[in-house]
Amino acid sequence: MTDAALSRETAPRPADSPRLSLVAPLAAARMPRIVVLLWVALLAYLCDVVTKFLVVASLSEDSPLPIRHTGLSLRLIRNPGAAFGLDLGSTVLFTLVTAAVIGAVLRVARRLGSLPWAVALGLLLGGSLGNLTDRLSRSPGPLRGRVVDWIDLPGWPIFNLADASICLAGILIVVLALRNVPISGRRRRR
Repeated sequence: MTDAALSRETAPRPADSPRLSLVAPLAAARMPRIVVLLWVALLAYLCDVVTKFLVVASLSEDSPLPIRHTGLSLRLIRNPGAAFGLDLGSTVLFTLVTAAVIGAVLRVARRLGSLPWAVALGLLLGGSLGNLTDRLSRSPGPLRGRVVDWIDLPGWPIFNLADASICLAGILIVVLALRNVPISGRRRRR
């Protein structure tokens, strides 16, 4: 073997470089969590959008549809306020807050390494996008659009699947925070 061939054989390859060998596994370990977040968000978003489309196409605001033996009704309302029909008179503010939440989730997602956090943030992102879509696309106009709510449980404000996703995400986030589960997926050393 010649000296040139020997030096090529022993020269460090890019994968052997200490810096690259640390970066590549970290990137690979985080990528699936981001993918989980995006899939959960997409699923939550699509379920919300499709159900709202079906409800708007098949129900009128004056005629709720009771589901036998469940106490549940399907009732179309157009909500200018926050989740669960809370009307605080600030539709534009709710729209801007929702956009800020989406931005925060996307910012946090860059350092995501925990599967439970990926699911929680995916639910939050999908639910927020579902309601933001209504705020931007429905009447009376962009930023002031009314959210379609349609699930009517006795003794509970009327809501939609986006609201349910946001609430489930909130519960998961509180539980993860109380259990000190880091977003990065790595526990801090003491």
